[in-house]
Amino acid sequence: MSTPQNLNENLAVYAADIMYREEAEKLASSTGAAIAGSEEELAGFSLALIINENGLTLSDGKREMHGDFTKMLPRLKPNNLNRELIVKAARIKSLEPPYRAVDATAGMGEDSLLLAAAGFEVDLFEYDPVIAALLNDTLKRSAEIPELAEITVRMHLHTGDSIKGLSELDFKPDMILLDPMFPERQKSALVKKKFQLIHQLERPCDDEESLLNAAISAEPKKIVIKRPLKGPFLAGIKPDYSISGKAIRCDCLINLKNSRK
Repeated sequence: MSTPQNLNENLAVYAADIMYREEAEKLASSTGAAIAGSEEELAGFSLALIINENGLTLSDGKREMHGDFTKMLPRLKPNNLNRELIVKAARIKSLEPPYRAVDATAGMGEDSLLLAAAGFEVDLFEYDPVIAALLNDTLKRSAEIPELAEITVRMHLHTGDSIKGLSELDFKPDMILLDPMFPERQKSALVKKKFQLIHQLERPCDDEESLLNAAISAEPKKIVIKRPLKGPFLAGIKPDYSISGKAIRCDCLINLKNSRK
């Protein structure tokens, strides 16, 4: 997969209070960002990670992105959860819980949250350090909310390249989820405005074949690939079957020996 862009010139970390200064310095170091000492300094950057009493927020001055799993609580109720496309695609009929999954393209972790709520133990990989920081902050805050704590305890975040991470797993996952960006999706009207901030950080996957082969080499029982409804197959590999919703579909690979390209 592609590596994160050099963000030194356009990203700053800002602590809204002196009590967050140490945290801001650590975050700046891990993301390669500058430290903004005041709101005036902050105005000189196109993107900002702001730390305050509400946690971590990504902002470009007009839009903000702040992880909040509480908005997903209605979707986590059993009757609703069982209708979720990702959950339906991920389940393996011959397998009894506990399930082990890897989300190789975690983003803000919403799909992993659905899987964890459905009983999966999920290892999440996110290669962009800014998005990983936002997700880590979301997980920490969720751990303090009883309805989410019992779910997010099954979510384990790793910051780094998932291709390398998949090659270093010390277990064989039951399922691997892939949801890489690709150019057509960036212009889609379906993309919410706040998620356009992510697109300033992450670029489309430029090595789909390596990503898919890494997933196959990890020897899962199933690979689920999330795609826009009319999007192309990942790396041109036709799935064994697909499950479609209104805007997306899940391509499922189960005969993995025949899927390598």
